[in-house]
Amino acid sequence: MSHPPFLPFTRPHVDAATIAAVSEVLASGWIASGPKVAAFESCLSDLFGGRPVRAFSSGTATLEVALRLAGIGPGDEVITTSITWAATANVIVAGGARPVFVDVDPRTRNLDLAAAAAAITPRTRALLPVYLAGLPLDMDRLYALAKAHGLRVIEDAAQALDARWNGKRIGSFGDLVSFSFQANKNITCAEGGCLVVNSAAEAEHAERLRLQGVVRTGPDGMDMVEPGGKFNLSDINAAIGLGQLPHLQAVTRRRAELACAYFDIAGRSDAESLGIELPPPSSTTGALGNWHMFQVVLPADRIAGGRAAVMNAMRADGIGTGVHYPAVHRYTYYRSLGWRDGALPHAERIGRGILTLPLFPAMRDGDVERVWASLTAACKGLL
Repeated sequence: MSHPPFLPFTRPHVDAATIAAVSEVLASGWIASGPKVAAFESCLSDLFGGRPVRAFSSGTATLEVALRLAGIGPGDEVITTSITWAATANVIVAGGARPVFVDVDPRTRNLDLAAAAAAITPRTRALLPVYLAGLPLDMDRLYALAKAHGLRVIEDAAQALDARWNGKRIGSFGDLVSFSFQANKNITCAEGGCLVVNSAAEAEHAERLRLQGVVRTGPDGMDMVEPGGKFNLSDINAAIGLGQLPHLQAVTRRRAELACAYFDIAGRSDAESLGIELPPPSSTTGALGNWHMFQVVLPADRIAGGRAAVMNAMRADGIGTGVHYPAVHRYTYYRSLGWRDGALPHAERIGRGILTLPLFPAMRDGDVERVWASLTAACKGLL
């Protein structure tokens, strides 16, 4: 008896036209940063309402540069969430500052702004929220809090391309906004990211930091005015991004359809009695997410073998899942900085039980039914 093909939790799609465009770049002899990067930045600027945009080799690089642009360094504190990829906190440490983790809202799984307000000290220089699974938090409250305390806002919008707040696309307003184009993102460059900035001066500064802090002083001269990194995007990656961008609206629409299918089948199942927590709706008090991921939270403490046992059972059914993310403050390194279990109870519970289910545009509605049947069967067998 044949089994259905393995279903990963995500799968990038690169069409034939994009593959051909990459081949043209390879054949051109100009494969580093060049005209394709400039064209990609121009398209991104159009997407974000004309704001200046610079492309980078990764979303991590964009965060690191954003912190530098904001003047954050040794002795400073940056308030952020623990339910995120390690890079969010690591770039703060790399710049010599201290990440201050606060708990998350148990429903949205995003930064709890009341907790953030309570954590502000005279050393706080910035707020660094993360839009988990592409769902923005309350942007009005976020920027009101920042304004009241004179703080910069660095938005880790890595997962939130095409998400909206009160109808406005994330990145088209605000302070410094960072996006990722890594392989599992809604739009990919294979690897890459971009940073939306506020002015031509910030864009110029970002360019210097992107390439070792070097400035040209003429056709045969250069100077290095500050230490920078090697963060430039290649034309190869930019060609992929240029091929992906025209499909953005269709990608967002199909992801929303699949999320609706998940909610529909969950509503007809015994998910609640099994203790499976669904994600928040895509549209909540002004926030419209892009369904970068569909994540449930399992009652991990009640499941024999915990989340890993459910993941193994689903893999045996031919279904891949992911963990996005364990609570960062419980990693060994951040424990060494003084963070302890119990400090952020909501983040810790979510970090133990969160599970990413398959969701990508090429999925069929029937795949959703298959995933949900496997998930509930695994939970029933292990509770």
